[in-house]
Amino acid sequence: MATKHEQILKHIDGLPVGEKISVRQIAKALNVSEGTAYRAIKEAENQGYVSSIERVGTIRIEKKKKENIEKLTFAEVVNIVDGQVLGGKTGLHKTLNKFVIGAMKLDAMMRYTGAGNLLIVGNRTQAHEHALKAGAAVLITGGFDTEEPVKRLADELEMPVISTSYDTFTVATMINRAIYDQLIKKEILLVEDILTPVQETTFLTVGDRVQTWHELNQESGHSRFPVVDDNMKVQGMVTSKDIIGQEEMTLIDKVMTKNPMTVGDKMSVASSAHMMVWEGIELIPVVNDSHILKGIVSRQDVLKALQMSQRQPQVGETIDDTITSQLVMTSNRGKGEEVYNYGVTPQMTNYLGTISSGVFTTLVTDSANRALRSYKRGDLVVENMTIYFIKPVQIDSTLEIHPRVLDVGRKFGKVDVEVFNQGKLVGKAMLTCQLLDRS
Repeated sequence: MATKHEQILKHIDGLPVGEKISVRQIAKALNVSEGTAYRAIKEAENQGYVSSIERVGTIRIEKKKKENIEKLTFAEVVNIVDGQVLGGKTGLHKTLNKFVIGAMKLDAMMRYTGAGNLLIVGNRTQAHEHALKAGAAVLITGGFDTEEPVKRLADELEMPVISTSYDTFTVATMINRAIYDQLIKKEILLVEDILTPVQETTFLTVGDRVQTWHELNQESGHSRFPVVDDNMKVQGMVTSKDIIGQEEMTLIDKVMTKNPMTVGDKMSVASSAHMMVWEGIELIPVVNDSHILKGIVSRQDVLKALQMSQRQPQVGETIDDTITSQLVMTSNRGKGEEVYNYGVTPQMTNYLGTISSGVFTTLVTDSANRALRSYKRGDLVVENMTIYFIKPVQIDSTLEIHPRVLDVGRKFGKVDVEVFNQGKLVGKAMLTCQLLDRS
């Protein structure tokens, strides 16, 4: 049976898009406490199909698909720009397809403004009215209000008119930043993107016997299965090692490994790969917050997904991407002994004007990774790192980075990295990396 929390989430998911939700209403409808209702609403907000707006309330919005992630709902815009909704509250769940900055004459502005757009404009009442009639929402900058007829029109057309105290440039930057952050999140592969869903997963129950394991083994060709109870909660894991020498009629829960390692569906694939390789696990159950089986992932699935993600074109650049893209190889002294140059830009420094310790750490890590890759193809996870900052590095310095592979085995590599500025040693590091073998 589903928990109360899961029942509430299912109920919210079934509500029509645009409907208002309140803690009291949910508590009453499902006969639960207000605390339980509140926690479920917050979870729905985290999962992206509910949005809470000050002075408006909580509304059901459309859950974005991964390919649609660069689109925002008007409700999300309100939260991004700390806005106040002046009219058209019932349209907050709608999605905007582009935003237009109204810094031109009215007729020119309207040529660019169409249905589903968001017009960002100051206190130009005529523009507000024309945009609404064209099927666009309006975001008024500078903290200005609009006239009552415009608010009534917004309510009638169910298109929001929002006011924010920020100026037009800041608002456009904030919305762009929100879209950009979502694009970066889109690139991060999660376990839910690659799992074999529970409908296609072969599993055993605690009441099954060893005989059933043999039957499933014959049918599927697999030897590892999660074990669940009557509520589909994962209780154990059973493999061929557990079965050897056991009687056919022995209960599975007598031979299984209890409290096995599991991963959450929202965990990153990189983290699960690290866990599986470190623990030597070939197959791991995927569970939700209530420990209910959602599916399984195998070590092969995880490593294949990591390989694929590295071949994808990058859409949103992270800080690490920005730093490492400027790391240039200048000479190659042999296997695992390349030399890299890096110019310290103002963006990469701290308030004292010296290189940020985070940037320095990223440079050391990336150069070590590159050195190890000349020995082994595959993904790397830093297991241990010791850094010595010997001398401060100023803006506009050019660093020379010398990674040297000391030892490389099947699962681990050790790298020594020295960093020079104008021939003087400014930093040193020793890294131990775990190698995620793609076999």
